[in-house]
Amino acid sequence: MFIDIHVHPAFYDPINGDEAVEEMRHSALDIHKNGTAPLEHIFNQMRCAGLDRLCLLPEDYTTELGRPVVTNEEVKALVDLAPDKFIGFASVDPFLPDAAEKLEHAFGDLGLKGLKLHPSRQHFYPCDERLNAVYDVCETYKKPIIFHSGLSWEPNTLTKYSRPTEFEELAATRPNLKICLAHFGWPWVQETAMLMLKYPNVYADTGILYFDNAWEFYRRVFTQDLPATWIDRSLRHQVMFGSNNPRFEQIRMADAIGKLGFRESTLELIKGENAIEFLGGL
Repeated sequence: MFIDIHVHPAFYDPINGDEAVEEMRHSALDIHKNGTAPLEHIFNQMRCAGLDRLCLLPEDYTTELGRPVVTNEEVKALVDLAPDKFIGFASVDPFLPDAAEKLEHAFGDLGLKGLKLHPSRQHFYPCDERLNAVYDVCETYKKPIIFHSGLSWEPNTLTKYSRPTEFEELAATRPNLKICLAHFGWPWVQETAMLMLKYPNVYADTGILYFDNAWEFYRRVFTQDLPATWIDRSLRHQVMFGSNNPRFEQIRMADAIGKLGFRESTLELIKGENAIEFLGGL
């Protein structure tokens, strides 16, 4: 099982019947050169990359934009169209008074598998007490959280909110809450590794490709900035493959991850087994 834990479906054709909404999504995410993609195209990309499942992540920036970029209901609709290929996450704007109730609806009624939050875009530190009710819902339903961490190219983002060490208090005080630091917290990948070493409830995904091509960037990050032995020997149960598609090259990233010299058993963990554990099953 090969799972991409970090995919944004903002430009999937079935949820883009409104031109104004599509344009909003291009502006909100600062992605402008792609059109919408029919599901047949998405499935073909998956075949070319060898992927079995995609984890679809919405974005709720209501405080900033007046509405979510992609709603939980739209993610649910996509999952219903291809339940054998899509895994749906929820998002909430944590500063809305009914954020916790919306998340309960997403988990209890829509059946979504986890929560996606973006501290840099939503402008909060992970240990902000105003998020406690949201975290409580995740713990009650035993659902994980994928946090954006490190650099973000989206507009209106401040990296200070998403530096990996900002997540330590949350990891320490809620040991039963599984959290993923997306993008491996780049450029602070060693800080991310430190947290993973110290806290077994901290995971990271590989959705990083900021310079060069996929193979060159992965080789730099996962064999030099982080010696390959760190992952192959110590962190192998906490790393998940993620592409951050459509911003980054999903097919080439899936190919590059297999060329880093990891043991086959480690690759199996990164490609899918860790994601299944993170999600609490499929």
